[in-house]
Amino acid sequence: MPRDLDLLKSVFGFDGFRPGQAEIVDAVVAGENTLAIMPTGGGKSLCFQLPALVRDGVTVVISPLIALMRDQVRGLQAAGVEAGALTSANTDEENDAVFSALSDGRLKLLYMAPERLASGGTLNLLKRANTTLIAVDEAHCVSQWGHDFRPDYLRIGDLKRALGVPLAAFTATADEETRDEIVAKLFDGQAPRAFLRGFDRPNIHLAFAVKDSPRKQILGFADARRGRSGIIYAATRARTETLAKALRDEGHEAVHYHGGMEAEDRREVERRFQQEDGLIVVATIAFGMGIDKPDIRWVAHADLPKSIEAYYQEIGRAGRDGAPAETLTLFGPDDIRLRRSQIDEGLAPAERRGADHGRLNTLLGLAEAHGCRRQQLLGYFGEASDPCGNCDLCDRPPELFDGTVDVMKALSAVLRTDESFGSGHLIDILRGNLTERVRERGHDALPTFGVGREHDKRMWQAIFRQILGLDLVRPDPERHGALRITPKAHPVLRGEEQVELRRDTLKATRRPAAKMMVSEEDAPLLSALKAKRRALAEAARVPAYVVFTDRTLIEMAEKRPATLDDMARIGGVGAKKLDTYGDAFLTVIAGDSPDLHPVRRKLAGRVAGGLYDRLQDAATELLRGEDGTGKYLTVTPGILRQIAERKPMSVGDMSRLQGMTDAKAERFGPRFIEILMEEV
Repeated sequence: MPRDLDLLKSVFGFDGFRPGQAEIVDAVVAGENTLAIMPTGGGKSLCFQLPALVRDGVTVVISPLIALMRDQVRGLQAAGVEAGALTSANTDEENDAVFSALSDGRLKLLYMAPERLASGGTLNLLKRANTTLIAVDEAHCVSQWGHDFRPDYLRIGDLKRALGVPLAAFTATADEETRDEIVAKLFDGQAPRAFLRGFDRPNIHLAFAVKDSPRKQILGFADARRGRSGIIYAATRARTETLAKALRDEGHEAVHYHGGMEAEDRREVERRFQQEDGLIVVATIAFGMGIDKPDIRWVAHADLPKSIEAYYQEIGRAGRDGAPAETLTLFGPDDIRLRRSQIDEGLAPAERRGADHGRLNTLLGLAEAHGCRRQQLLGYFGEASDPCGNCDLCDRPPELFDGTVDVMKALSAVLRTDESFGSGHLIDILRGNLTERVRERGHDALPTFGVGREHDKRMWQAIFRQILGLDLVRPDPERHGALRITPKAHPVLRGEEQVELRRDTLKATRRPAAKMMVSEEDAPLLSALKAKRRALAEAARVPAYVVFTDRTLIEMAEKRPATLDDMARIGGVGAKKLDTYGDAFLTVIAGDSPDLHPVRRKLAGRVAGGLYDRLQDAATELLRGEDGTGKYLTVTPGILRQIAERKPMSVGDMSRLQGMTDAKAERFGPRFIEILMEEV
């Protein structure tokens, strides 16, 4: 029996490899640079753990989460393998044991977070340890276009060159663009031996539903699966808590989980979920990546995920044992607006925001799919398949109708307004609503004015949602969400292709839409104005409202001043503010992207950059304390930069930083330290 098969049985307890594992193991054992894309639950960890036992020397495993590393190390040690991890959560005794095993030449696998690569001593340690292989888990974290980008993953390529050893990269989710970036960043653009082992998880049932009393929908889904372990993902921390309470009120064992909880409380939830049968965790996306629980029987999304990659990874946590598992994803106009605003309010360049809108569009296309969902999902990752028979649309094919005429009307409205407006204004034109904006721009004289009176506003919103999902139009982030025609729309406009729409997702829901600060048409611009205000406020070390109040920004978004004279007529814009900020906000309204804060710009491309962003978000949440009633306290960008670079690991050390008072250290210190520990 070959040595690797002998170890497969004696160490890991398996009689044979899963499909696709054997040739990946052979390539890694042979010292070939390797990139393996394998579905969650496909056994990718074995593909670097087994070669580590066959090869001489130490295999260094770069992994993104402490919990994930500790789980794998415990499993290996229980199987008799000399493995260890160097993490910020280690005790002194654990660190001593790892260093002793390295010194004695006993250690076979050494796990570490990518942030440790920033330490000057790490390279010397790995050289002395006789490192002969680098394994990179969750390799998609190297991609700046991905949803889990970790800046320190960019250091791995330098480590490979410095050690002169082969590298094996593994991930469960990577589209073609992300795969190309992995090759460029980890393998210096030289193509590794690539294995694409399929993205299909045939045991997982896929389903989507338009929101209609969403709490009742989620409670009903959970009740039908009572006693089975499940995860419910929600978009906000508050929503995780209210849903968990609603589940408990219905007699379920349920807990919530989010990044605002104390670290010990989060660890307790993780422990219970690993050990208890039937527990439901209602969580933000902070939960799951480090959870290796094979018998999760269902995953539900109470709100639309932020991208198709995020969706695939989150549902992939169900059914890792290969037994049947189920999913449900709810979606509606409110979460689409939320996800759009999250993209638009970010400080990413327009190219990145455009790509993020495209990924969200792809997820909408999956939600509004006409046929087998699995075919469409796998097609996104470049994989062809037959109808699966294991999704809601295979169970109950949707009712379709010829919507070509309605789609042509919508596309014509986009073109006749020079692709400069969002769906809200276009719907007013189609329905013949003589609003002030329609009248000012003379759009009541367009041939498309009033041609869609037969449909109400909600019906037109649903039609636009579907044509976004069909990729006939896309939001333009440089023009604040204005819709642009794609090449796929041209045959439709010429009358050469028909468009079928789903009748079921066009039905209006009973739940009233949440009240918005501005119209749907003006929401993307308001997000961009807020991003600019945030950058200027931080640079000046003042609260955001000192620059402009929300009310002033709302008026800017609605009236869209084009000159300083116009800007001077906006409420809240006095002479001083006009002189200080007028040009900057006019630039945003004209369509340019907001700049990074000067302090943050100095950290661009550095390890501390991503850490600065996380600290900044935490500081914003705690401006008035945990309960929102405390004294208003701020942390300046300069202090955040010091913390991100120096990484003080106690409240006392933090209070000694210039500008960090005792009161600030007491309020912000524990959360900051928690973030710093997660990054080490």
